[in-house]
Amino acid sequence: MKKGLAAVILAAGKGTRMKSALPKVLHPICGQPMLSYPLEVARAAGFAQLKVVVGHGAEQVMGAFDDNSLTWIKQTDQLGTGHALMCAADSLRGYSGPLLLHCGDVPLLKVETLQRLQDYHSQQQAAVTVLTAQMPNPQGYGRIIRDGEQILQIIEEKDATEEQRQVTEINAGTYLFDAAFVLAALKGLNKNNSQGEYYLTDIVAAAVAAGKKTRALCVEDPTEVMGINDRCQLAEAEVLMRWHINAELMFGGVSMIDPTTVYIDNGVEIGVDTMLHPNVHLRGKTRIGKNCTLETGVVVVDSHVADGTHLKAGSVIEESQVGPQCIIGPMAHLRPGNVLTGHNKIGNFVEMKKALFGEKSQASHLTYIGDSEVGRNVNFGCGTITCNYDGVNKHKTTVEDDVFVGSDCQFVAPVTIGRNSLIAAGTTVTKNVPPDSLALARTEQKIIPGWRLRKQKKS
Repeated sequence: MKKGLAAVILAAGKGTRMKSALPKVLHPICGQPMLSYPLEVARAAGFAQLKVVVGHGAEQVMGAFDDNSLTWIKQTDQLGTGHALMCAADSLRGYSGPLLLHCGDVPLLKVETLQRLQDYHSQQQAAVTVLTAQMPNPQGYGRIIRDGEQILQIIEEKDATEEQRQVTEINAGTYLFDAAFVLAALKGLNKNNSQGEYYLTDIVAAAVAAGKKTRALCVEDPTEVMGINDRCQLAEAEVLMRWHINAELMFGGVSMIDPTTVYIDNGVEIGVDTMLHPNVHLRGKTRIGKNCTLETGVVVVDSHVADGTHLKAGSVIEESQVGPQCIIGPMAHLRPGNVLTGHNKIGNFVEMKKALFGEKSQASHLTYIGDSEVGRNVNFGCGTITCNYDGVNKHKTTVEDDVFVGSDCQFVAPVTIGRNSLIAAGTTVTKNVPPDSLALARTEQKIIPGWRLRKQKKS
């Protein structure tokens, strides 16, 4: 048995109302699978032994988490929450501490709430402590039946009387158990109910019958315990989580003109005094430095943007590193693999892929640079492209320091341009250019006087 507190996370449901081939707990919220949030909050609250009960799409769910600290438990038959905990019983043999049971489709629960639940459970020395919420419209939820502090019963709505259905305190589906008690009490569960399932809620009545303390902790904000059963609730959860992410960043010194239209994945880092305009999307493992400006429509994915950089409207940056004091866009596209070392200008309708740019090098507009290594102080003229693909293989273009490239040039890779060279406008470079040289490759201009008048006369 591993050391540390134990938790069982229920993630076996099919999620029929999602109407999706993807298991419900893998649907993303702010860039991460739904299931990652219950796991994250349990860990943060001190639960080191994480047992995840999976059923529908089990292989897919397990494959989405490359985490050796998780214990996966398969629930082949979906016979209720009590049965799910029964499936985990063998993995808990010998464990005697508090046991958390939490649902994989409840992503908004806060660490502070889970810690309060632990403290209350310990102070009360309860056998069962359930997390509850007051719901003005409790339809669909199990009701909490109390006698003062003692919880007498949790009754599922389908089994409740009309009087019991008027109760507005509902079961949030998160519990702390005395492990020894609950593992013994599981043996007494039966399926004598309207759904023919083993109800975990029957453990409360079993504790009362055994003379044990049963308690409930009511959350202050009921949205913390909302479950996700359909795509409307998924969208609602994303809005709530996005506001939480954005609020934390703003309290930490990040400015947003309209935070309701800024979309930031969980885990993205942003430095102080950075300004985000509307419709900015920051995804994956992205880090934005201090004093940056991100204009409308900027999308940054799995990239690092250093201090003082200005990303202009409509620019897209993927899996790239952007150094300090760069100006990108508008409408620039950095595909994966780029490294800009700093003070670079990448202008409108410039596309880059797997390119290294030395300090102060720039491509101001309408340029493609792929599979290239570019030195310092290089200028690319409008309409320049690196011809890096021959139909079979990709080839590299090397441009050394202080090169000036005129407009409408092509570099047919592999090719090297020596330092301090000038490439004349309209040149197609197929051979290496030595340092300090002028490269000029275009046909001689011819002028035929009077040609236009003669053409018009014939017409």
